[in-house]
Amino acid sequence: MEIGNTFYFGWEAALILFLQAHLGTTGIALADFITHFGEEFVLIPIMGYVYWCRNKEMGKLLGANMAVGLVLNPMTKNIFMRRRPYMDDAAIACLEPVNPGDIYDATLQGFSFPSGHCTNSATLYGSIAFYAKKRPVTVLALLLILLVGLSRVFLGVHYPTDVIFGWALGAGIIFGMNFLQKRIQKKWKLYLGLILAGLTGCFYCDSTDYFSTMGIMIGMFAGILFEERFVGFEDAKTTPERTLRLAGGIALFCLLHVTLKLPFPAEILAGTDAVGMFLRVLRHAAEVFLIVGPYTMLFGRLKRAH
Repeated sequence: MEIGNTFYFGWEAALILFLQAHLGTTGIALADFITHFGEEFVLIPIMGYVYWCRNKEMGKLLGANMAVGLVLNPMTKNIFMRRRPYMDDAAIACLEPVNPGDIYDATLQGFSFPSGHCTNSATLYGSIAFYAKKRPVTVLALLLILLVGLSRVFLGVHYPTDVIFGWALGAGIIFGMNFLQKRIQKKWKLYLGLILAGLTGCFYCDSTDYFSTMGIMIGMFAGILFEERFVGFEDAKTTPERTLRLAGGIALFCLLHVTLKLPFPAEILAGTDAVGMFLRVLRHAAEVFLIVGPYTMLFGRLKRAH
């Protein structure tokens, strides 16, 4: 049984086919490289570097914006439930599936509208440009956002309108969060309101990515509040200090990502029942909380170590 909805403009499929017919193997390799700039293993080190190493306050703003974007994207996807381009047009090739396995399984590959990569890249790189207010940074951010979007279309996993709305969603998050942060002075009230709003997705979201991102949001907000209440670390001043903080944070995240799965059978963690979803939220919340909050308590020791 086919899952999801099919809707697109004729020019969208035509554009995907045109790009795939003319860009060749070089285009595939380039698109495959560029698309990673919208994925977590690139986004996490960038956010970590800003937060742990360069500008803590900007890092908190980036983290809050990204947390909202990560939750809002699957909440939107589960409303429209749009199938991916290659699922409805046999001529379109899927050059990079979202997940290994059956590329035509919408529950495995996720829905198409809006693009998560484009929402992520627009939110993070757009936030950096918005807060840094430097022309070279803005130019680079816009270039990365544009290229990530084009790569998703070329790879056959998103329609152009998925990309455009992903960009719009990211921009809306940046300006919307800036508006809220100026008017709600107490962070815990803002964060609680955002979490409660995000939890409305529990009533209709079936995809596992929603529950993963809810965990990330909870962990991010709890970690920020913990750091402000109990830590108050200072920005790193030297390159060795920044290197130690970044390397330690990434190593800790990778360790937590593996070890927090060990106490539970894989079939339970992968399950779509209430227990599996709850454990998914809990695991991701713990991962993010520990690297945003308690990990920063080590910075005094790391500074003395170098």
